[in-house]
Amino acid sequence: MSTFQRVLSLGSRSRGLHEITSEVTAVVGESPVDSGLCNVFLRHTSASLCINENADPTARADLEAYLDRLVPENQPYFRHTHEGPDDMPSHIKNVLTETSLVIPVVDGRLALGTWQGIYLWEHRDRASGRSLVVSVW
Repeated sequence: MSTFQRVLSLGSRSRGLHEITSEVTAVVGESPVDSGLCNVFLRHTSASLCINENADPTARADLEAYLDRLVPENQPYFRHTHEGPDDMPSHIKNVLTETSLVIPVVDGRLALGTWQGIYLWEHRDRASGRSLVVSVW
């Protein structure tokens, strides 16, 4: 079995969903794998990953608004607030979503649906860069 792996470094991004499909697709394109799986792993605890609609940006806005209502900032019961009011909410959002995705590879390409994209979901207002490990086997 052939395994191929790359670490992707992404620059700082604002809060919200940021499509990273092209970055992951490039890694799959570099790999010798024609049929298999691609794992994308985020090495952080205040952001997450998801596969979602990539055609209508209102879907991403609605997701962000929903999660913000579900986990509001400035709650008196949060003790982990050393880095600001978005500190603990970002960790809770991370736990409620995903830090790893597995996507089939068919004919050397990601087998995403027509309207699917891979997203980095940044939960912090001022996050530093993010690191992903992309493994294809």
